[in-house]
Amino acid sequence: MLLFVVTERHAMSFEKDDQAVLHDKHSEYDGETGTITQVIENMFGDATYTISFDEGQETGVPEDDLEAVDGEADADDE
Repeated sequence: MLLFVVTERHAMSFEKDDQAVLHDKHSEYDGETGTITQVIENMFGDATYTISFDEGQETGVPEDDLEAVDGEADADDE
């Protein structure tokens, strides 16, 4: 007998003007909190973000590289 377990991904979604912390060791803004200024969703439903900081911005940031600032992003499992 085979048993398959399917897990559902509970991704957070960010909206324009949300605050988020960037986690990208290759970015000069790693660990800094910024503001989401643009959300671009591709035809597969995946989103990338532009996040602005005091000294500049990062574009094409995947959702996995962002951490919500308390209460800023909605989780499906709430």
